[in-house]
Amino acid sequence: MTGLIILGVLVLTVLFVVGMYNSLVKLRQQVKNAWSQIDVQLKRRYDLIPNLVEVVKDYMSYEQETLQKVIQARGEAMKATNISDRAQKEGMLTEALKSLFALSENYPDLKANQNVMKLQEELTSTENRISFSRQFYNDSVMELNTKCEMFPSNIVANMFGFKQEEFFSIPEVERAPVKVDLR
Repeated sequence: MTGLIILGVLVLTVLFVVGMYNSLVKLRQQVKNAWSQIDVQLKRRYDLIPNLVEVVKDYMSYEQETLQKVIQARGEAMKATNISDRAQKEGMLTEALKSLFALSENYPDLKANQNVMKLQEELTSTENRISFSRQFYNDSVMELNTKCEMFPSNIVANMFGFKQEEFFSIPEVERAPVKVDLR
């Protein structure tokens, strides 16, 4: 009888460890998938930017510095190597694009151009997708990190080498409140 109890406890322990392990694997794969979705949307944005710059440069002959900043920020963002580096460089690209769109307000012909309007709409749509993908990624990271920290799943996570992932957070520069000057 004692042997059966010990065998039952052993089987339940093994099933528990297998269940925890599988849930950790599932969460790790979810984080990888979420990161891939961010990459897909960023690639879409990278592909749209040269088209926008090409259309805009004919109208904005005096704003070459702004166009160069957009091109340079795009190149830097594409070279990012890790999550925090990518977040910082994507923030710089977003700021450069905001500057470009703000300057385009000074060019009525540019604002009325159908190609520019379509590209702006595509970029806005892509920015929304990127935002959603970042949120999904951070939600997935939170689930995995929580599971890696909570008892008793933290024991299984440590046994099998599961590590916490880094959140995709915005740079400090973007956290500053927007200043509006209505003079």
